[in-house]
Amino acid sequence: MKTCSKIMLIALAFFLCFTNSALGSPSKNRDYYEKRGDMIWEVHTNQKVIALTFDDGPDPSETDQILKVLNQYHAKCTFFAIGKRIAAYPEVAKRVIAEGHELANHTYNHVYFKKPINEAQFEQELRLTEEEIIKVSGKHSSLFRPPGGMYDETLVDLSNNMGLKPILWSWHQDTRDWNRPGVYSISNKVIRNARNGDIVLFHDHVHGQSQTREALKIILPELEKKGFRFVTVSELIKLSSTQQAGKQQ
Repeated sequence: MKTCSKIMLIALAFFLCFTNSALGSPSKNRDYYEKRGDMIWEVHTNQKVIALTFDDGPDPSETDQILKVLNQYHAKCTFFAIGKRIAAYPEVAKRVIAEGHELANHTYNHVYFKKPINEAQFEQELRLTEEEIIKVSGKHSSLFRPPGGMYDETLVDLSNNMGLKPILWSWHQDTRDWNRPGVYSISNKVIRNARNGDIVLFHDHVHGQSQTREALKIILPELEKKGFRFVTVSELIKLSSTQQAGKQQ
């Protein structure tokens, strides 16, 4: 029996070795990309700062209303915009920039990049959006958010090579506001889970009547009372513990 067990263990080890060789190295996960700085979900910092982000705009109605609320509380945020919507509503996109917010890339057609990613399509989606961003801002953006948060190694490598850092969001700060769960559901999600360095996911364009701007009227003053400042994602990255440590060396 002992001999039989040894043979089975050896066979199993050989099988696992062969399988790993055939499939390649284990899939690269969040920990891998965060350690390399290739992708960001949130930032480690001792400062009470949070980055509010808005996807899928610009929207001639919702974005304008959200900007009014943000301005009231001196909150600076990042808008991950869709290229074709920038083309359709350039004045709204220009207002985002004029009021001190950050405009970033969210593809041209809001494409969900399923594996295996078509590299030519991916590059075209980002390039076309960058062209629209340049038209309204005069410069390239530096951040990219993949629709649906879908990514793989190809997406991470290509976007970084294009000078666009992939940005997702804190897992405990997905408000799901696109599904309109209720103003208090959205606001409670953010307030109860607020931590230093969070990246919060909102949308400034949804199907149906948005609840986001009303939720912001609750979120912003409440977090302000707790001592939080609202910054763009690029500003948040600069305030990371890693970045600050590097400056002190």
